[in-house]
Amino acid sequence: MQAEIISIGDELLIGQVVNTNASWMAQKLNEVGVEVRQITNISDTPGEILRALAEAETRCQVILMTGGLGPTRDDITKEVLCRFFDTRLVMDQQVLEGIQSFFDRKGLSMTDLNRDQALVPESCTVVPNPLGTAPGLAFFKEDKLFVAMPGVPYEMKHIMENFVLPELQGKNAGHFILHKTILTQGIGESFLADLIEPWVQSLPPQIKLAYLPSPGIVRLRLSMRGSHKEAMQETLDHHIEALKRRIPEYFWGFDDDKLEKVVGRMLLQKSAWLATAESCTGGFIAHRITSVPGSSAYFKGSVVAYDNSIKQQLLDVPEHVLAQYGAVSAETVEHMALGVAKQLQTDYAIAVSGIAGPQGGTPEKPVGTVWIAVAGPRGVISRRFLFGDERERNILRASTAALAMLHKILKES
Repeated sequence: MQAEIISIGDELLIGQVVNTNASWMAQKLNEVGVEVRQITNISDTPGEILRALAEAETRCQVILMTGGLGPTRDDITKEVLCRFFDTRLVMDQQVLEGIQSFFDRKGLSMTDLNRDQALVPESCTVVPNPLGTAPGLAFFKEDKLFVAMPGVPYEMKHIMENFVLPELQGKNAGHFILHKTILTQGIGESFLADLIEPWVQSLPPQIKLAYLPSPGIVRLRLSMRGSHKEAMQETLDHHIEALKRRIPEYFWGFDDDKLEKVVGRMLLQKSAWLATAESCTGGFIAHRITSVPGSSAYFKGSVVAYDNSIKQQLLDVPEHVLAQYGAVSAETVEHMALGVAKQLQTDYAIAVSGIAGPQGGTPEKPVGTVWIAVAGPRGVISRRFLFGDERERNILRASTAALAMLHKILKES
């Protein structure tokens, strides 16, 4: 079974709103074995909506729409649906009572515009929406299902979870789509592709591989379609284990895992504490670590030592080290890591110093040069990185590289 998602709204086309609805819907449809063939963003005009509907029904059995069901004059989806399905708007008393109850709960008066939201296409199946005033509208045409839903995310999700997905599960029983994403760090996409080429050649034709690079991380997504879920899962697991054995130094997680969460779990398992000393990242590593709930059980704090005087006064970096080697050097970050571990009394520490840019580079240390050190019970190690010339990207890549270095040390200790 294939689906198309039609998202209605000029705000999507001008970049004012990011279409997170469609990505969430696509993920949920895959979970019930429905393949999303196309996602279409269109403007709030009758011609565009009619054209999108007509084209979608030639491609897919499931057409899902969001947007344009509100109470204002620019919300025209219902009227266009009446034209497409050759029907008319009628007042639905049950929907009207639900809207009245919605406003009563909030202690507000219902306007005429809100009352008109109880007008629904006569030939549709009304899908209740207790979270808002616009109901979902379902149409069954031959073997196709059309569903129009509000664009408000939590209202759309309620209708998807309580009507659309159960409806599709019943119609699509025995069809499965499985995805598994392997997360790697510390190797570029092309180098990774060369390294795993023999493994890629061993994949059966029913497994599709996609490379998904992002700053500092390359994700490998395996996808498989079929009718025997357990056998499919066993096949995926077998090939994933083979991949892990081929790239043990680069593999660190699956799917939606985050490095900061993975290292947090490892620190908890070791009953160990962590601190950070940050210069060019300005506390971003600490932010990532503390974004994980429960991080107070293993993270003590951070020193943002942006100025050299702070590196000296709070982290015990000797003045002669800064004078001889500079702030962006192995010697400085190693002293920073050992200094913050001592000051905050932690088992592990991360230290970072670099030239994030866009200014400040030299021929010897160009923009993007970053030194990272990690201190632990076995001592301190440091490594030089050369990223790019974009400041925000450099900060993100430096934080990822630092967490990856910590991950490797924790795995080996």
